[in-house]
Amino acid sequence: MMTAPRMSLTLGPVLYNWPIARWIDFYNRIADEAPVDRVCIGETICSKRKPFVDEVILGTVDRLERGGKEVVYSTLALPTTKREVRDIGDMIQAGYLVEANDITTVHLLNGRPHAVGPFLNIYNEAALAVHLKLGATRVCLPPELPLGSIRAMAAGNDAVEVFAFGRPPLALSARCYHARSHGMPKDACQFVCERDSDGMDVSTIDGVPFLAVNGIQTLGYVVTAAVRETGALREAGVVSLRLSPQSCDMVRVAMIFRGLADGHTTEKEATEALGALALPGPLSDGFLRGLPGCTAEVD
Repeated sequence: MMTAPRMSLTLGPVLYNWPIARWIDFYNRIADEAPVDRVCIGETICSKRKPFVDEVILGTVDRLERGGKEVVYSTLALPTTKREVRDIGDMIQAGYLVEANDITTVHLLNGRPHAVGPFLNIYNEAALAVHLKLGATRVCLPPELPLGSIRAMAAGNDAVEVFAFGRPPLALSARCYHARSHGMPKDACQFVCERDSDGMDVSTIDGVPFLAVNGIQTLGYVVTAAVRETGALREAGVVSLRLSPQSCDMVRVAMIFRGLADGHTTEKEATEALGALALPGPLSDGFLRGLPGCTAEVD
């Protein structure tokens, strides 16, 4: 009986505004210790943060490649100015392997092979087929899709990646919630988002936490953990699991999912190991089970 091919692990880009020294140290450790196959790197949320990353990204990419990682340049998810669009075009023309996070970037790629991040709304087989025709070789599906939809989309191709760990990215806005919460305008934000390494928790009027804010981005409060579903995802034809960086020990997270994907770690062991980490919220697989994403329950 044929066995499903080995699932790869992708480390998504750091979504948060970490101090640049911490950012460099994080990727150096990933390069040396994390059992991930591919690393997406670059500023995807706020172009105001981008200059800090640009100053050090080439050296970091070199370190990752020397560590045996395939590197993909992840682009802005909400480019709004001509300069931002021009910067994306320059990156494409330089010949880098790019992960498109908005349809503008897909247009600029003009059929070149590329990856697609979870910010694009690809919810069915027809939409996936369009992106594959446009040159996508790897597509990370949006985190809110249930297992049944993922199974239908992964059948018959080797391009589907699933968001398997981290606070799920849900929405983007031209407004900066982080700055506004501190009484500052977006253009004079003083980079207050740096104060929240995993985003700023947001609660309902009843005091129940249910979202997190990261600059212009809204994420779930819970931490997605596709522990119970890893085997089903592999059997469905999903080729890669995406791990989204949080401030916890991401090397340990990668080791847990590597063991889980290879069948060396049980669901119970993986859940206990993840639960022992300093996570920003409770573990959840609600979306994968067709439940509300805020469902905080991973048995």
